[in-house]
Amino acid sequence: MYKKLLFLIALLLTTHHVKGQQRTLSSEAEISVLTVGPGISLNDAFGHSAFRIRDYVKGIDFVFNYGVYDFKTPNFYLKFAQGKLNYLIGFDYYEDFYESYVSQNRTIKEQILHLSQIEKQQLFDYLINNYKPENRAYLYDFFYDNCATKMRDVLQKVTNNNIKFNTPEHFKAKTFRTLIHDNLNLNSWGAVGIDMALGSVIDRQATPYQHMFLPENIYLFFKEATFKTKPNQTLVKQSKVLFQKMEQDQKTNFFTSPLFIFGLIGFFILFLTYKDYKNKKHTIWLDALLFSTTGLIGVFILLLWFATDHTGTHQNYNLLWAFALNLFVVPQILKEQASKWFPKYIKLLIILLCLLTLHWIIGVQIFAVTLIPFLVALLVRYVFLVNCYRV
Repeated sequence: MYKKLLFLIALLLTTHHVKGQQRTLSSEAEISVLTVGPGISLNDAFGHSAFRIRDYVKGIDFVFNYGVYDFKTPNFYLKFAQGKLNYLIGFDYYEDFYESYVSQNRTIKEQILHLSQIEKQQLFDYLINNYKPENRAYLYDFFYDNCATKMRDVLQKVTNNNIKFNTPEHFKAKTFRTLIHDNLNLNSWGAVGIDMALGSVIDRQATPYQHMFLPENIYLFFKEATFKTKPNQTLVKQSKVLFQKMEQDQKTNFFTSPLFIFGLIGFFILFLTYKDYKNKKHTIWLDALLFSTTGLIGVFILLLWFATDHTGTHQNYNLLWAFALNLFVVPQILKEQASKWFPKYIKLLIILLCLLTLHWIIGVQIFAVTLIPFLVALLVRYVFLVNCYRV
Protein backbone atom coordinates (compact mmCIF):
# COMPACT_ATOMS: atom_id res chain seq x y z
CA MET A 1 0.00 0.00 0.00
CA TYR A 2 2.86 2.38 0.87
CA LYS A 3 4.57 1.76 -2.49
CA LYS A 4 1.32 2.26 -4.38
CA LEU A 5 0.88 5.59 -2.62
CA LEU A 6 4.36 6.62 -3.68
CA PHE A 7 3.51 5.74 -7.27
CA LEU A 8 0.35 7.83 -7.19
CA ILE A 9 2.46 10.78 -6.05
CA ALA A 10 4.90 10.06 -8.89
CA LEU A 11 1.97 9.87 -11.29
CA LEU A 12 0.77 13.28 -10.17
CA LEU A 13 4.22 14.73 -10.64
CA THR A 14 4.50 13.15 -14.07
CA THR A 15 1.13 14.08 -15.51
CA HIS A 16 0.91 17.63 -14.15
CA HIS A 17 3.21 20.58 -14.52
CA VAL A 18 5.56 21.16 -11.63
CA LYS A 19 7.01 24.64 -11.48
CA GLY A 20 5.96 25.13 -15.09
CA GLN A 21 7.77 22.08 -16.44
CA GLN A 22 6.60 18.50 -17.02
CA ARG A 23 8.75 15.74 -15.52
CA THR A 24 10.92 14.08 -18.18
CA LEU A 25 13.14 11.05 -18.35
CA SER A 26 16.86 11.60 -18.20
CA SER A 27 19.27 10.67 -20.97
CA GLU A 28 20.22 7.59 -18.91
CA ALA A 29 16.72 6.14 -19.07
CA GLU A 30 16.20 2.71 -20.63
CA ILE A 31 13.02 1.05 -21.79
CA SER A 32 12.81 -2.70 -22.18
CA VAL A 33 10.34 -5.49 -22.78
CA LEU A 34 10.20 -8.23 -20.15
CA THR A 35 9.20 -11.72 -21.25
CA VAL A 36 8.12 -14.09 -18.49
CA GLY A 37 8.16 -17.82 -19.15
CA PRO A 38 5.21 -20.15 -18.62
CA GLY A 39 3.98 -21.15 -15.19
CA ILE A 40 2.30 -24.24 -13.82
CA SER A 41 -1.38 -23.27 -14.06
CA LEU A 42 -3.35 -23.05 -17.31
CA ASN A 43 -3.71 -19.30 -16.81
CA ASP A 44 0.10 -18.98 -16.78
CA ALA A 45 0.88 -21.57 -19.46
CA PHE A 46 1.52 -19.03 -22.23
CA GLY A 47 3.83 -16.64 -20.39
CA HIS A 48 3.55 -12.91 -19.91
CA SER A 49 4.94 -9.64 -21.33
CA ALA A 50 5.52 -6.22 -19.80
CA PHE A 51 7.28 -2.87 -20.33
CA ARG A 52 10.03 -1.85 -17.94
CA ILE A 53 10.86 1.86 -17.53
CA ARG A 54 14.19 2.34 -15.77
CA ASP A 55 15.78 5.70 -14.99
CA TYR A 56 18.08 5.60 -11.97
CA VAL A 57 18.77 9.34 -12.27
CA LYS A 58 15.07 10.02 -11.59
CA GLY A 59 14.63 7.10 -9.20
CA ILE A 60 12.32 5.23 -11.59
CA ASP A 61 12.11 1.48 -12.10
CA PHE A 62 8.51 0.77 -13.09
CA VAL A 63 6.80 -2.13 -14.86
CA PHE A 64 3.59 -1.77 -16.86
CA ASN A 65 1.68 -4.78 -18.13
CA TYR A 66 -1.66 -5.36 -19.82
CA GLY A 67 -2.76 -8.51 -18.00
CA VAL A 68 -4.81 -7.32 -15.03
CA TYR A 69 -8.51 -7.93 -14.43
CA ASP A 70 -10.78 -6.94 -11.58
CA PHE A 71 -12.82 -9.65 -9.85
CA LYS A 72 -15.05 -6.91 -8.45
CA THR A 73 -16.36 -6.14 -11.93
CA PRO A 74 -20.18 -6.51 -11.92
CA ASN A 75 -21.23 -9.85 -13.49
CA PHE A 76 -17.55 -10.81 -13.74
CA TYR A 77 -18.01 -14.48 -14.67
CA LEU A 78 -20.83 -13.77 -17.11
CA LYS A 79 -18.77 -11.14 -18.90
CA PHE A 80 -15.78 -13.48 -18.94
CA ALA A 81 -17.86 -16.24 -20.51
CA GLN A 82 -19.34 -13.82 -23.05
CA GLY A 83 -15.96 -12.45 -24.06
CA LYS A 84 -16.96 -8.98 -22.85
CA LEU A 85 -14.60 -8.68 -19.88
CA ASN A 86 -12.34 -5.64 -19.82
CA TYR A 87 -8.72 -6.15 -18.86
CA LEU A 88 -6.61 -3.37 -17.34
CA ILE A 89 -3.12 -2.02 -17.66
CA GLY A 90 -1.30 -2.75 -14.43
CA PHE A 91 1.60 -1.15 -12.62
CA ASP A 92 4.32 -2.66 -10.42
CA TYR A 93 7.66 -1.66 -9.07
CA TYR A 94 10.27 -3.73 -10.87
CA GLU A 95 11.53 -5.25 -7.63
CA ASP A 96 8.05 -6.53 -6.75
CA PHE A 97 7.47 -7.77 -10.31
CA TYR A 98 10.78 -9.62 -10.34
CA GLU A 99 10.35 -11.23 -6.93
CA SER A 100 6.82 -12.33 -7.77
CA TYR A 101 7.88 -14.33 -10.82
CA VAL A 102 11.06 -15.64 -9.24
CA SER A 103 8.92 -17.03 -6.41
CA GLN A 104 6.88 -18.81 -9.11
CA ASN A 105 10.12 -20.17 -10.64
CA ARG A 106 9.42 -18.57 -14.03
CA THR A 107 12.15 -17.43 -16.39
CA ILE A 108 12.42 -13.66 -16.90
CA LYS A 109 14.13 -12.29 -20.01
CA GLU A 110 14.76 -8.64 -20.84
CA GLN A 111 15.21 -6.87 -24.18
CA ILE A 112 16.47 -3.31 -23.89
CA LEU A 113 15.05 -1.31 -26.77
CA HIS A 114 17.03 0.91 -29.11
CA LEU A 115 14.77 3.97 -28.86
CA SER A 116 15.54 7.64 -29.19
CA GLN A 117 15.15 9.95 -26.22
CA ILE A 118 11.97 11.36 -27.75
CA GLU A 119 10.51 7.86 -28.27
CA LYS A 120 11.37 6.85 -24.71
CA GLN A 121 9.57 9.89 -23.37
CA GLN A 122 6.58 9.33 -25.65
CA LEU A 123 6.28 5.71 -24.53
CA PHE A 124 6.56 6.66 -20.86
CA ASP A 125 3.94 9.40 -21.28
CA TYR A 126 1.67 7.00 -23.16
CA LEU A 127 1.84 4.39 -20.39
CA ILE A 128 1.28 6.95 -17.65
CA ASN A 129 -1.73 8.33 -19.50
CA ASN A 130 -2.99 4.79 -20.20
CA TYR A 131 -2.82 4.02 -16.47
CA LYS A 132 -5.32 6.75 -15.59
CA PRO A 133 -8.60 5.25 -14.32
CA GLU A 134 -10.56 6.46 -17.33
CA ASN A 135 -8.05 4.90 -19.77
CA ARG A 136 -6.99 1.68 -18.06
CA ALA A 137 -9.56 -0.74 -19.47
CA TYR A 138 -9.43 -2.50 -22.82
CA LEU A 139 -11.48 -5.35 -24.30
CA TYR A 140 -9.25 -8.41 -24.05
CA ASP A 141 -8.93 -10.89 -26.90
CA PHE A 142 -6.67 -13.93 -26.42
CA PHE A 143 -5.46 -13.99 -30.04
CA TYR A 144 -5.54 -10.36 -31.13
CA ASP A 145 -5.40 -8.01 -28.13
CA ASN A 146 -3.60 -9.37 -25.10
CA CYS A 147 -0.60 -8.66 -22.88
CA ALA A 148 1.82 -9.66 -25.66
CA THR A 149 0.24 -7.91 -28.64
CA LYS A 150 0.05 -4.72 -26.58
CA MET A 151 3.88 -4.62 -26.52
CA ARG A 152 3.91 -4.60 -30.32
CA ASP A 153 0.96 -2.27 -30.85
CA VAL A 154 1.96 0.36 -28.28
CA LEU A 155 5.50 0.50 -29.68
CA GLN A 156 4.18 0.91 -33.20
CA LYS A 157 1.95 3.75 -32.02
CA VAL A 158 4.68 5.74 -30.27
CA THR A 159 7.17 5.22 -33.14
CA ASN A 160 4.63 6.16 -35.84
CA ASN A 161 4.58 2.62 -37.19
CA ASN A 162 8.32 2.74 -37.80
CA ILE A 163 9.13 -0.81 -36.67
CA LYS A 164 9.60 -3.57 -39.23
CA PHE A 165 9.06 -7.07 -37.85
CA ASN A 166 11.28 -9.41 -39.83
CA THR A 167 10.65 -13.14 -39.91
CA PRO A 168 12.98 -14.95 -37.49
CA GLU A 169 15.44 -17.51 -38.80
CA HIS A 170 14.06 -21.06 -38.89
CA PHE A 171 10.53 -19.68 -38.55
CA LYS A 172 7.82 -22.20 -39.31
CA ALA A 173 4.25 -21.04 -39.81
CA LYS A 174 1.72 -22.83 -37.62
CA THR A 175 -1.99 -22.80 -36.96
CA PHE A 176 -3.31 -20.98 -33.90
CA ARG A 177 -4.23 -24.35 -32.34
CA THR A 178 -0.74 -25.75 -32.88
CA LEU A 179 0.75 -22.66 -31.26
CA ILE A 180 -1.51 -23.27 -28.27
CA HIS A 181 -0.67 -26.98 -28.18
CA ASP A 182 3.05 -26.16 -28.14
CA ASN A 183 2.53 -24.65 -24.70
CA LEU A 184 0.30 -27.35 -23.23
CA ASN A 185 0.43 -30.97 -22.21
CA LEU A 186 -2.11 -32.54 -24.58
CA ASN A 187 -3.04 -35.06 -21.88
CA SER A 188 -4.30 -32.34 -19.55
CA TRP A 189 -7.77 -31.09 -18.74
CA GLY A 190 -6.79 -27.61 -19.87
CA ALA A 191 -5.92 -28.89 -23.35
CA VAL A 192 -9.19 -30.85 -23.53
CA GLY A 193 -11.21 -27.80 -22.50
CA ILE A 194 -9.51 -25.59 -25.08
CA ASP A 195 -9.93 -28.14 -27.89
CA MET A 196 -13.61 -28.58 -27.05
CA ALA A 197 -14.41 -24.88 -26.64
CA LEU A 198 -12.47 -23.43 -29.59
CA GLY A 199 -13.64 -23.99 -33.13
CA SER A 200 -12.13 -24.56 -36.54
CA VAL A 201 -11.31 -20.85 -36.94
CA ILE A 202 -8.12 -21.47 -34.95
CA ASP A 203 -7.09 -24.33 -37.25
CA ARG A 204 -6.11 -21.94 -40.02
CA GLN A 205 -2.49 -20.96 -40.42
CA ALA A 206 -1.52 -17.81 -38.56
CA THR A 207 0.47 -15.14 -40.37
CA PRO A 208 3.93 -14.33 -38.97
CA TYR A 209 2.48 -11.11 -37.54
CA GLN A 210 -0.31 -13.06 -35.81
CA HIS A 211 2.22 -15.38 -34.17
CA MET A 212 2.97 -12.52 -31.81
CA PHE A 213 -0.05 -13.20 -29.64
CA LEU A 214 2.32 -15.35 -27.59
CA PRO A 215 4.92 -13.64 -25.34
CA GLU A 216 7.72 -15.96 -26.46
CA ASN A 217 7.04 -15.02 -30.07
CA ILE A 218 7.10 -11.33 -29.14
CA TYR A 219 10.60 -12.02 -27.83
CA LEU A 220 11.66 -13.80 -31.04
CA PHE A 221 10.19 -11.22 -33.43
CA PHE A 222 11.50 -8.27 -31.43
CA LYS A 223 14.96 -9.84 -31.60
CA GLU A 224 14.86 -9.63 -35.42
CA ALA A 225 12.97 -6.33 -35.72
CA THR A 226 14.51 -3.24 -37.33
CA PHE A 227 13.41 0.31 -38.06
CA LYS A 228 11.90 1.20 -41.41
CA THR A 229 13.76 4.51 -41.52
CA LYS A 230 17.02 2.87 -40.35
CA PRO A 231 17.09 -0.69 -41.78
CA ASN A 232 20.48 -1.43 -40.26
CA GLN A 233 19.44 -0.54 -36.73
CA THR A 234 17.86 -3.29 -34.66
CA LEU A 235 14.98 -2.65 -32.29
CA VAL A 236 16.68 -4.56 -29.48
CA LYS A 237 19.93 -3.07 -28.21
CA GLN A 238 20.68 -5.73 -25.64
CA SER A 239 19.12 -9.00 -24.45
CA LYS A 240 19.69 -10.63 -21.09
CA VAL A 241 18.25 -13.35 -18.89
CA LEU A 242 17.34 -11.82 -15.53
CA PHE A 243 16.29 -15.12 -13.99
CA GLN A 244 16.50 -18.68 -15.29
CA LYS A 245 13.97 -21.04 -13.81
CA MET A 246 15.27 -24.05 -11.93
CA GLU A 247 14.34 -27.33 -13.55
CA GLN A 248 11.98 -29.36 -11.41
CA ASP A 249 10.30 -32.69 -11.90
CA GLN A 250 6.64 -32.07 -12.60
CA LYS A 251 4.59 -34.79 -10.97
CA THR A 252 1.62 -35.89 -13.01
CA ASN A 253 -0.92 -38.51 -12.05
CA PHE A 254 -1.89 -40.56 -15.11
CA PHE A 255 -4.88 -41.97 -13.27
CA THR A 256 -6.52 -38.54 -13.12
CA SER A 257 -5.52 -37.57 -16.67
CA PRO A 258 -8.10 -37.14 -19.48
CA LEU A 259 -6.72 -40.09 -21.46
CA PHE A 260 -7.18 -42.46 -18.53
CA ILE A 261 -10.62 -41.10 -17.57
CA PHE A 262 -11.98 -41.11 -21.13
CA GLY A 263 -10.38 -44.51 -21.67
CA LEU A 264 -12.15 -45.81 -18.58
CA ILE A 265 -15.47 -44.31 -19.71
CA GLY A 266 -15.01 -45.75 -23.19
CA PHE A 267 -14.22 -49.20 -21.82
CA PHE A 268 -17.27 -49.04 -19.55
CA ILE A 269 -19.53 -48.12 -22.49
CA LEU A 270 -18.09 -50.94 -24.62
CA PHE A 271 -18.44 -53.43 -21.77
CA LEU A 272 -22.11 -52.58 -21.18
CA THR A 273 -22.75 -52.62 -24.92
CA TYR A 274 -21.26 -56.10 -25.18
CA LYS A 275 -23.39 -57.28 -22.25
CA ASP A 276 -26.50 -55.75 -23.81
CA TYR A 277 -25.70 -57.46 -27.11
CA LYS A 278 -25.29 -60.84 -25.42
CA ASN A 279 -28.47 -60.39 -23.38
CA LYS A 280 -30.43 -58.89 -26.31
CA LYS A 281 -31.47 -55.78 -24.39
CA HIS A 282 -30.18 -52.27 -23.89
CA THR A 283 -29.30 -50.39 -20.72
CA ILE A 284 -31.70 -47.46 -20.74
CA TRP A 285 -29.97 -45.39 -18.07
CA LEU A 286 -26.66 -45.51 -20.00
CA ASP A 287 -28.27 -44.25 -23.21
CA ALA A 288 -30.19 -41.55 -21.36
CA LEU A 289 -26.95 -40.43 -19.72
CA LEU A 290 -25.01 -40.41 -23.01
CA PHE A 291 -27.66 -38.48 -24.91
CA SER A 292 -28.17 -35.99 -22.06
CA THR A 293 -24.45 -35.38 -21.61
CA THR A 294 -23.59 -34.98 -25.29
CA GLY A 295 -26.69 -32.79 -25.76
CA LEU A 296 -25.79 -30.49 -22.87
CA ILE A 297 -22.21 -30.12 -24.12
CA GLY A 298 -23.61 -29.33 -27.56
CA VAL A 299 -25.85 -26.59 -26.15
CA PHE A 300 -22.84 -25.12 -24.34
CA ILE A 301 -20.78 -25.13 -27.57
CA LEU A 302 -23.63 -23.42 -29.44
CA LEU A 303 -23.79 -20.73 -26.76
CA LEU A 304 -20.03 -20.14 -27.03
CA TRP A 305 -20.42 -19.85 -30.80
CA PHE A 306 -23.50 -17.66 -31.12
CA ALA A 307 -24.01 -15.99 -27.74
CA THR A 308 -20.52 -14.68 -26.99
CA ASP A 309 -18.01 -12.26 -28.52
CA HIS A 310 -15.14 -14.74 -28.38
CA THR A 311 -13.41 -14.90 -31.76
CA GLY A 312 -12.03 -18.41 -31.31
CA THR A 313 -15.26 -20.28 -30.56
CA HIS A 314 -16.85 -20.01 -33.99
CA GLN A 315 -17.39 -22.90 -36.44
CA ASN A 316 -16.86 -25.51 -33.75
CA TYR A 317 -17.35 -28.98 -35.24
CA ASN A 318 -17.28 -30.66 -31.85
CA LEU A 319 -21.01 -30.32 -32.45
CA LEU A 320 -20.68 -33.40 -34.68
CA TRP A 321 -20.33 -35.58 -31.57
CA ALA A 322 -21.81 -33.25 -28.97
CA PHE A 323 -25.07 -32.96 -30.92
CA ALA A 324 -27.35 -30.50 -29.13
CA LEU A 325 -30.56 -32.21 -30.30
CA ASN A 326 -29.59 -35.30 -28.31
CA LEU A 327 -30.89 -33.51 -25.25
CA PHE A 328 -34.38 -33.34 -26.74
CA VAL A 329 -34.64 -36.99 -27.84
CA VAL A 330 -33.97 -38.44 -24.38
CA PRO A 331 -37.76 -39.08 -23.96
CA GLN A 332 -37.53 -41.49 -26.92
CA ILE A 333 -35.06 -43.60 -24.96
CA LEU A 334 -37.30 -43.66 -21.91
CA LYS A 335 -40.39 -44.74 -23.85
CA GLU A 336 -41.30 -48.41 -24.03
CA GLN A 337 -41.63 -48.11 -27.80
CA ALA A 338 -39.61 -45.40 -29.55
CA SER A 339 -40.98 -43.60 -32.59
CA LYS A 340 -40.23 -45.03 -36.03
CA TRP A 341 -37.97 -42.10 -36.90
CA PHE A 342 -35.64 -42.68 -33.93
CA PRO A 343 -33.44 -45.38 -35.60
CA LYS A 344 -32.96 -42.97 -38.51
CA TYR A 345 -31.93 -40.27 -36.05
CA ILE A 346 -29.28 -42.60 -34.61
CA LYS A 347 -28.03 -43.28 -38.15
CA LEU A 348 -27.64 -39.52 -38.50
CA LEU A 349 -25.46 -39.50 -35.38
CA ILE A 350 -23.27 -42.21 -36.93
CA ILE A 351 -22.92 -40.14 -40.10
CA LEU A 352 -21.96 -37.10 -38.02
CA LEU A 353 -19.20 -39.08 -36.30
CA CYS A 354 -17.91 -40.15 -39.71
CA LEU A 355 -17.93 -36.49 -40.80
CA LEU A 356 -15.99 -35.60 -37.66
CA THR A 357 -13.34 -38.17 -38.62
CA LEU A 358 -13.16 -36.68 -42.12
CA HIS A 359 -12.83 -33.15 -40.74
CA TRP A 360 -10.02 -34.38 -38.50
CA ILE A 361 -8.14 -36.20 -41.29
CA ILE A 362 -8.22 -33.32 -43.78
CA GLY A 363 -7.44 -30.72 -41.11
CA VAL A 364 -10.65 -28.71 -41.07
CA GLN A 365 -10.54 -28.98 -37.27
CA ILE A 366 -8.26 -30.77 -34.86
CA PHE A 367 -10.03 -32.38 -31.91
CA ALA A 368 -8.80 -33.46 -28.48
CA VAL A 369 -6.84 -36.70 -28.97
CA THR A 370 -7.74 -37.83 -25.47
CA LEU A 371 -11.39 -38.02 -26.56
CA ILE A 372 -10.67 -40.87 -29.00
CA PRO A 373 -11.54 -43.75 -26.60
CA PHE A 374 -14.87 -42.09 -25.78
CA LEU A 375 -15.69 -41.29 -29.42
CA VAL A 376 -14.94 -44.86 -30.53
CA ALA A 377 -17.16 -46.23 -27.77
CA LEU A 378 -19.89 -43.74 -28.71
CA LEU A 379 -19.79 -44.90 -32.33
CA VAL A 380 -20.03 -48.57 -31.29
CA ARG A 381 -22.96 -47.75 -28.99
CA TYR A 382 -24.81 -45.94 -31.78
CA VAL A 383 -24.32 -48.87 -34.17
CA PHE A 384 -25.67 -51.20 -31.50
CA LEU A 385 -28.70 -48.94 -30.87
CA VAL A 386 -29.59 -48.84 -34.57
CA ASN A 387 -29.86 -52.62 -34.58
CA CYS A 388 -31.59 -52.63 -31.20
CA TYR A 389 -34.36 -50.21 -32.20
CA ARG A 390 -34.76 -51.85 -35.58
CA VAL A 391 -36.01 -55.04 -33.93
